[in-house]
Amino acid sequence: MANSYHKFVSQLADSIRDGAGWQKGGFTAVPRPQPAADAPVTMIFSPHPDDECIVVGIALRLHREGGHRVVNIAVTQGSNRDRQQGRLEELRNACDYLGFELVQTASNGLEGVNMKTRESDPAKWQHNVDCLADILAEHRPRVILYPHETDANTSHIGTYFAVIEALYKQPADFECYTIETEFWSQMPTPNVMIESSTHDVGELVTALTFHVGEIERNPYHLTLPAWMIDNVRRAEIVGSQGGATPSFVYATLYRVRKWSGGRQHDVIDAGKFVAADDDIGTLFA
Repeated sequence: MANSYHKFVSQLADSIRDGAGWQKGGFTAVPRPQPAADAPVTMIFSPHPDDECIVVGIALRLHREGGHRVVNIAVTQGSNRDRQQGRLEELRNACDYLGFELVQTASNGLEGVNMKTRESDPAKWQHNVDCLADILAEHRPRVILYPHETDANTSHIGTYFAVIEALYKQPADFECYTIETEFWSQMPTPNVMIESSTHDVGELVTALTFHVGEIERNPYHLTLPAWMIDNVRRAEIVGSQGGATPSFVYATLYRVRKWSGGRQHDVIDAGKFVAADDDIGTLFA
């Protein structure tokens, strides 16, 4: 009797090998209704160009299902100065495809968004924090996304602390939901798992191909679905060990809290699973 699992594994490998030669960028977005000018804002603090395509399953759903304006903040444009303008153009194309707005922090992005700068160059660090604080004050987002504090990349960790310090600089009446993301390192305490449909995952992979210079070096756009599949494996961390798990195929894990009265508050008592056909807005009701 034929072993279907060998065929399954072989087909996955063949798809990834074949995908390396597929079109990169240049795709035309399907026209869709634009959010209202006064729509709630979901803001992504992206440590690098491409993060806006990787950890944002929830933001894409808030945009397309919840009518949110999604504003991507280009915290940095990468550390390779020769590539910073090229990466900005790739980022702009990816955001245009997804329907996200784009805000630059500086002509080449911020420099030194890391713990070394925070410790050794307080003036430069404070400049970076003030830049993010001004963006928060201007847009007053309802939801913000940023990496968790141990995301195993110097710019990701630096972005976490810069965003937190920027939040502390907001007035007492400033409120927003905070969503910590993970990519380079898993969070020990995520409290939400958001399913993405196959269509949404296809959209994120397609948007990621606009970062041509990066994926030609490392075709990580092709492994994004596998990463999202592996996220589902961790359902018992969101829920409970030995508990029921959802029948998701693709998902992203987050830690959702709320910033109010100058500090963060827990707003989810037990882990939540949000299916692709659930109302995404109920997460922030």
